[in-house]
Amino acid sequence: MSDAATADELENDEEDTGKGGGLKKILMIAVPVVLLLGGGGAAFMLGLFGGGSSGGVDAPAPPKRVYFMDLPELTVNLSSVEQRAQYLKLSVSLEVSNEATIGIIEPFLPRVLDAFQVYLREVRTSDLEGSAGVFLLKEELQRRIELAIHPAKIDDILFKEILIQ
Repeated sequence: MSDAATADELENDEEDTGKGGGLKKILMIAVPVVLLLGGGGAAFMLGLFGGGSSGGVDAPAPPKRVYFMDLPELTVNLSSVEQRAQYLKLSVSLEVSNEATIGIIEPFLPRVLDAFQVYLREVRTSDLEGSAGVFLLKEELQRRIELAIHPAKIDDILFKEILIQ
């Protein structure tokens, strides 16, 4: 390429800039960049780059084994400022990660049920309103179970039945 040709190209470019040539330059640069980025992103999402797997789709991990322990059904008087008696009937199942934890909980079951009874007798019906009330009840019962069976832990407490009369 000669210096004369380069000077002519610059003059043409300067003329084009005034007439929308700047837009052409931007598009000439932007389009390939967008295509490269978009294509690279799509290839990455499809696992063509850096997946580390030896082809094919990774098999999902086997589901974690869980065990459930049903507690005896509880019926308690709820705390009330009114003279009308209100009852809570509660059926609960404990979720644990191994069978050995069930063996640890069983000897402490009287302690767990006592902790439930003492706490539940102080609960008011207004404390159990809505999903927030049930969530707080779940957290409180889980905390009391874990205090009673320490150092063992439960994964979750599951309500099978909650009935207020």
